[in-house]
Amino acid sequence: MEVLQRVKNQIRDFLEVCSYEKTLHLLEQLATGKMLRSKLILKIAGESEDSIKLCAVVEMIHAASLLHDDVIDEADTRRGKPSINALYDNKTSIMFGDILYSRAFTELSQMDKKVAYHVSNAVTELSIGEMMDVDLTESFNSSYDKYFTMIYKKTASLIEASARSAAILVGLDDEKYANYGKNLGLAFQMIDDILDITQDSQTLGKPAMLDFVEGKVTIPYLYLYDRVDDKDYLKSLYKKKLNEVESNWIKESFKSTGALSDAIEEAKKVGLEAINSIKDEKNSIELINIMKAMIERDF
Repeated sequence: MEVLQRVKNQIRDFLEVCSYEKTLHLLEQLATGKMLRSKLILKIAGESEDSIKLCAVVEMIHAASLLHDDVIDEADTRRGKPSINALYDNKTSIMFGDILYSRAFTELSQMDKKVAYHVSNAVTELSIGEMMDVDLTESFNSSYDKYFTMIYKKTASLIEASARSAAILVGLDDEKYANYGKNLGLAFQMIDDILDITQDSQTLGKPAMLDFVEGKVTIPYLYLYDRVDDKDYLKSLYKKKLNEVESNWIKESFKSTGALSDAIEEAKKVGLEAINSIKDEKNSIELINIMKAMIERDF
């Protein structure tokens, strides 16, 4: 059996314990992503009962956070499929997220104490990151520190905890792998933010340049704000549905200031930090390839 299918089966087994048929039906409605966190755990720890259970717990936590996220963002799709809140309602999405969280924590309580601590602590960070993300859309944010703190908490913290926990399971240097996971997570989010600008709507599955309209000042816009002459005009376009002239002005300004290309370079630099953390480890080649696949691409 394919290993990621084993993870999916484990999640189902964890939910069957609830003896509530609706939870299994809702699980089937969930859109499955790339399972990046599971792939990372399995590359570090190999395939075992413990690593499969850890993957299942992390995927349940990640899914729960997305269920809540879709309610917050009023999103009606997730990974190209209708979201749970669109298929049912917000209450169902929130409650199913709570079930996934609580079942994950129950299983986590039976695992290695250090693993349980790092994963559960990451969920607190993730939740604070979600709140920060919402708060940062209230007004134009020009602080790099706030942006990086938010993406660390919201995205990188759980990837960091996944890599660290996998290393703990098999007795590897967990600090090195935590550093790899943290920088992988940061680069992952930065690149996601860059692709919002560089990819077309069809590729993204949502309108291009939507982040700025939704109030998100991501890394390319932070660079742009620092460098553009007419800062007030840029701020006037914040959270505004852009017409063609406004959209083209932003695109041209990205080019003329070098803001976009430098944001890409910064994301690659963070990716290289991830690579350098584990380059001397035995299983480094596959982990380096994960990072390279992310940063060596056409933007």
